[in-house]
Amino acid sequence: MFKQADIITALVTPLNCGNQIDFPILKLLTNRLIEEGGTGFLIGGTTGETPTLSEAEKLELYAKFVKIVDGRVPIIAGTGSNSTAGTIDFTKKVSEIDGINAALVVVPYYNKPNQRGMKAHFKAVADASKLPIIIYNIPGRTGVTMDVDTVIELSKYPNIIGVKQCGSMEDFEKIVENTADDFLVYTGEDPQALFAKSVGARGVISVASHLYMKDLREMYDVMDSDIYEAGKIQRYLTPKMQALFMYPSPSPVKFMLNRNGLNVGLCRLPILDLNEAEQNKLLIALGEKEPTND
Repeated sequence: MFKQADIITALVTPLNCGNQIDFPILKLLTNRLIEEGGTGFLIGGTTGETPTLSEAEKLELYAKFVKIVDGRVPIIAGTGSNSTAGTIDFTKKVSEIDGINAALVVVPYYNKPNQRGMKAHFKAVADASKLPIIIYNIPGRTGVTMDVDTVIELSKYPNIIGVKQCGSMEDFEKIVENTADDFLVYTGEDPQALFAKSVGARGVISVASHLYMKDLREMYDVMDSDIYEAGKIQRYLTPKMQALFMYPSPSPVKFMLNRNGLNVGLCRLPILDLNEAEQNKLLIALGEKEPTND
């Protein structure tokens, strides 16, 4: 199912004026991204503001999203937390939703386990889950780094099928080199999208694809025949990708989607929407507005 899934969008969760999930807008966004060349989705990740969604909201979101996608591309659902028991329980509930293809399980945050604790956590979740597990290493959000050797060891464990890796290019290369060809290695860093694919990874789990899917699709499609053109596209995209994280995510990408006519709504606290000054700085950084002298 993931063989062709090279650009997976880490989806925002559209919210209506009542601060509830806006499923009609989610359907519009999903269909547009598939039409533009997207090949998969991560629903219920950080970009989807799932720390602010209740368990009931997440289960409803996942169940309705499966119907929206209707088998066209694979779906990864976020199920991780900093509680092993809680992660196992929620992953079991999500596994009952027909149409979810894998669970994304983040390194436990806040309690900061060591490498032995991480291994025990992921193995326990994998053992208990009907869904295959993709592990998620994002030190900037968890406060702790899963070592490359830990990723490589876990790649050999039954029911662990991939990793979303956020880190250095050197670490990324080592993971690709020392895991099986069918182990799904994705970068979670948009500016590494071309690099990741060029060293043998499956692709990128992307935030920027909400806005620049056509460019990402073109970059991946031409890279085998014209790596220089692909590099030109990546260089064009990188400052835009970086700009989307100038402020707490997903406030920049939600602002831009709203500005472009797809009303995905506001963010839930504790993430604030961009104020006017922040909007202007973002637009300048994205090349959507000329800087002023004042």
